[in-house]
Amino acid sequence: MPSTHTPLGVELMVTGENAGTWGTKTNTNLQLIEQLAAGYKVQTLNADGAGANTTTLAVDDGATGATLATRVIILGAESAQAITGNKIVTIPLDVETWYFIKNSTSGAYTVQFKYVSGSGDSFTWTSTQKDWRVLVATANDGTNPDITEVSLTTAPAGSDTQIQYNDSGSFGGDADLVWTAGTGLTINSQKELRLADTDDDKYIGMKSHTAVGTSYTLTWPQNAAGANDYVLTSQTDGTLAWVENTGGTSWQAVVTGATQTAVAGNGYFIDTTSNACNLTLPGGTLGDEVSVVDYAGTFDTNNLTVTPDTGEKIQGESADATLTVATERAAFTLAYSGASQGWLLKDN
Repeated sequence: MPSTHTPLGVELMVTGENAGTWGTKTNTNLQLIEQLAAGYKVQTLNADGAGANTTTLAVDDGATGATLATRVIILGAESAQAITGNKIVTIPLDVETWYFIKNSTSGAYTVQFKYVSGSGDSFTWTSTQKDWRVLVATANDGTNPDITEVSLTTAPAGSDTQIQYNDSGSFGGDADLVWTAGTGLTINSQKELRLADTDDDKYIGMKSHTAVGTSYTLTWPQNAAGANDYVLTSQTDGTLAWVENTGGTSWQAVVTGATQTAVAGNGYFIDTTSNACNLTLPGGTLGDEVSVVDYAGTFDTNNLTVTPDTGEKIQGESADATLTVATERAAFTLAYSGASQGWLLKDN
């Protein structure tokens, strides 16, 4: 009895066959199985012409290389094959497997993936769909088998309002974002995974897990433009806000100039070796801090003078008061307490 082959070309050898070639054929089978599990092929579609718009993917029994015996298929050239008519790609009736397939053609034409004959379901990329799909060749019928897409658009178990979306600024009522066949989860051209909806994407609702609990709508704010090191914080009304991450002091390069304007949250190494220095504090917000260190041990010869912002105070003194430091190796932090007392020494 001669050898037979599976629908994808793997050779099934029988006892007494292939004497002297069994090892070679076994190696080919193993390579073919590897190709079936993780193979990658680019399939150029047939050129336009009479009867030429169909590309037939055929089995190559007992050999590697057949496009249909791979896991990943690129339809069209790697650099987007230009087509000028609708295309059809067919596979034999008995093929049963699944594929990652990308329509890599260019041109406003459809590409259909189907069994070679029969009335079973097929899959068609529209003229504008140039994307990846997961397709299963089911071989579920001898003459009319189906091609089925693995889709994320099937509604999950439970209510379709468990995720609620609206642009009214409040939580309640019917959601206008639901799982709908064909528009469930989408990946846009920027490779961002989004829940499909016909409105804008300002709001995401999160409801309490208890029936009598309080419900909130969390509003995602715009990103802090051009800024790094910001974190999301919750507000009492349930909204979110970007706030600068102010943990710790941001120490600056050594200051040698005669004047310096401080920034809240910063620390300054003041070098008065060559001249005295005047440090002007920023307008204060409750909890702001500014730290100072005598870098070269010269505050006793060239003093540091700290001046408040216009109309503000230091140590509860009037707006024109200053803090002059004349102690060698002095180091201290000023914290803003509010308009009444202004900047206060946190440590010294």
